[in-house]
Amino acid sequence: MNEIISKLAKLIDVKSLVTLILTSGFMFLSITGGVTGQEFLTIFTIVIGFYFGTQYEKNR
Repeated sequence: MNEIISKLAKLIDVKSLVTLILTSGFMFLSITGGVTGQEFLTIFTIVIGFYFGTQYEKNR
């Protein structure tokens, strides 16, 4: 149980929140037609790449 709480606590840092909010926002815009699928894919790839890139460097 403590391991789950620890993992959830790590999820609540600024980069993670920004990534989750941006992903949710662009998913909403894509579904409602605000952005095309190609635009969504480009933006999502950049955001996720940045997030995992900084996580990789952090763990190095």
